Amino acid sequence: MDACPHYPIRLHINGEERAFAVESWVTLLDLLRERAGLMGTKKGCDHGQCGACTVLLDGRRINACLTLAVMQNGHAVTTIEGLADGDRLHPLQQAFIDHDAFQCGYCTPGQICSAAGLAAEGQAKTLDDVRELMSGNLCRCGAYLQIARAVCAVQGIAIPGPESA
Repeated sequence: MDACPHYPIRLHINGEERAFAVESWVTLLDLLRERAGLMGTKKGCDHGQCGACTVLLDGRRINACLTLAVMQNGHAVTTIEGLADGDRLHPLQQAFIDHDAFQCGYCTPGQICSAAGLAAEGQAKTLDDVRELMSGNLCRCGAYLQIARAVCAVQGIAIPGPESA
């Protein structure tokens, strides 16, 4: 007999319904990476402090390392792999390329998912708003200005000239 109980859950991951049996302590991040095989979502600090694991849960951005998979039964999860439309990149993915908004790329999936959630929230009206509302996503390479500019470009937010950036 298995000493560890497993709990059946169903998730809608990137538009596809998936079933899993998980232990009570498995995080959504670990489920996505280790059991669903979606390696785009990154494990950074594993404490909710860096944002590398940001995904969309029912369209709302969350740190996947801070929520247990069993708590999300029946919910929709969108990862970086689910943003593109086939071979056509999501506008944020294209904007990150166009604005050179990544260097090593490790934080990029979390940054893009966070930006998609930010856009859905509709709170950002200025470059400073974007900077503040994306402040939970860290970039060790320091591409913050390019990231903020890419997000602003997609949202139609005016980007100030170099003297005020």
